[in-house]
Amino acid sequence: MNPSRPIRPWATACLAITAFILGSVLAQAEEKKPVRIVLIGDSTATNHAGWGGALKGFFSDDVKVINWAKSGRSSKSYMNEGHFKKALAEKPDYLFIQFGHNDCPGKGPKRQTDPKTTFKDNLKIYVAEARKIGAKPILITPMTRRKFDENGKIKSSLTPYAAAVREVGKETNTPVIDLHPKSIALFERLGDVGGAELQPKGDRSHFNAKGAKAIAGLIVEELPQADPELAKMLK
Repeated sequence: MNPSRPIRPWATACLAITAFILGSVLAQAEEKKPVRIVLIGDSTATNHAGWGGALKGFFSDDVKVINWAKSGRSSKSYMNEGHFKKALAEKPDYLFIQFGHNDCPGKGPKRQTDPKTTFKDNLKIYVAEARKIGAKPILITPMTRRKFDENGKIKSSLTPYAAAVREVGKETNTPVIDLHPKSIALFERLGDVGGAELQPKGDRSHFNAKGAKAIAGLIVEELPQADPELAKMLK
């Protein structure tokens, strides 16, 4: 092609039309980009043993749920092992945060935390780092284990950790989905035998498919209050 030869009007028009169409396609692709929810937590939030795998079923196709919860981790070990960095690398729009089960006393120095100090400090780091990358953090109190006292009432060792999550929510102005009392109410209503139908045989902490859906359902019940915009994307 001769560089000195002028571009004909029809060629200019074609280039303009092509640019317009390409711009429209790219704009539509950007508009349809799904909202990304990343979950971090312990086994009770994983896909295989917790409620995480059931969460996507409550949302429209405009939402993508990416589960970075890891079995056996606490708010301390999850961060120290580098899982949090990998979760943030997913560039979430929302970060769902649920810890507590492996933070309890007896889990060893690499995992256990104090609900009044180190547990709260860790949660504040998760919240702050999420906001640094433009993600919206949502705290979730840990669900109870299915353990009853002699009166048929749930006896939860996670109550101090649930209280700490609520405190961090207030101190950092972060939405909290209070799953702990909702899970207690569920198990007390079902009783020990009925509650066992939501969990693998002999397991009082984790969930089968039926239980995962039930617990995820408790979470989405609170979503309109926690984040009205995200709640609009529920089915």
